[in-house]
Amino acid sequence: MARKNKKSKSRAVVEHSWTESAKIVLKERYLRKNERGEAVEGPVDLFKRVASVVAAAESPRSRARFSELFFEQMISARFIPNSPTLMNAGKPDGQLSACFVLPVEDSLDGIFLSLRNAALIHQSGGGTGFSFSNLRPKGSLVRTTQGAASGPVSFIRIFDTATEIIKQGGVRRGANMAVLRVDHPDVFEFIESKRDLRSISNFNISVGITESFMDSLRVGAGFQLRRPDNGMPTQEVASRELFDRIVDCAWECGDPGLLFLDRINQFNPTPRAGKMESTNPCGEQPLLAYESCNLGSVNLSKFIEDRRVLWDELGRTIDLAVRFLDNVVDVNAYPLPQSETVTLANRKIGLGVMGFADLLLELGIPYDSA
Repeated sequence: MARKNKKSKSRAVVEHSWTESAKIVLKERYLRKNERGEAVEGPVDLFKRVASVVAAAESPRSRARFSELFFEQMISARFIPNSPTLMNAGKPDGQLSACFVLPVEDSLDGIFLSLRNAALIHQSGGGTGFSFSNLRPKGSLVRTTQGAASGPVSFIRIFDTATEIIKQGGVRRGANMAVLRVDHPDVFEFIESKRDLRSISNFNISVGITESFMDSLRVGAGFQLRRPDNGMPTQEVASRELFDRIVDCAWECGDPGLLFLDRINQFNPTPRAGKMESTNPCGEQPLLAYESCNLGSVNLSKFIEDRRVLWDELGRTIDLAVRFLDNVVDVNAYPLPQSETVTLANRKIGLGVMGFADLLLELGIPYDSA
């Protein structure tokens, strides 16, 4: 009887904490389904499944307690992990991370190895980021064939087409980030690659900005584009013309963004492990080559009572969310051995917030308030 009452209470929490729209999203995207596409679990079952899998990283004596704590945070919508964790926890190939960055080497073997690895990640539910800055510019000599290289943008289009075909985890389309350094000879083609509003639709794109470019921009000086293989200059362009092209395209189609590479690597916590050259598809998490990251969000709208913030409860949720995400590093089934190695070594997590606008509304604080 006690167990039945507990389950009824959990269902009541779902009714109170989750909107009808949210419950529809849970049903369509996250609840387990049978061969006929019918849901075979409800929200309570979903969050118990996820909590149990993630708590398996705890000591045997602590697992039941942390499973219950994680469950309470998710069922009350105070903390929600990224989609692959919700979709894949408990599956034999339970890949739980949202974000991966893959290197792209300047060879046909290297390029298509990255494409193959990206396909495996998309199939498992993850998204991928790439820097295409190491690829030789369009028109460069290919010594093995005496032909001409087609350049980074042509290969980004191939990756985009592959992404269109492979659905992430059978639930959602794959997502990607493409980065090209601002000093790459093909940077203008890259900047304009999405301007027609049809091309490369499965990618966000970002220009990798350097301090030297910003210095040139401040004084309106010329800026050297350079070959990625040997650093030799290929042409000098007007820095302001290059920046204006970025601004115009971003205004027209939303891309490209800017990724400040020198600043990112200034604060790289593991510089001896390598440089960060790209981010996850949404741009909030710089990662090393092959590194993955687990994401989650704290719902700020759930920590308001009588027009005040429940700071102690918010702090408790943050502590549990960090522990949850760190546990995912251990229980995850990685699609690539390289990703497992670097992720276990560095243990990247990303904890963000949602519900900020609701928080301000409940507190009576306008956006333009100091």
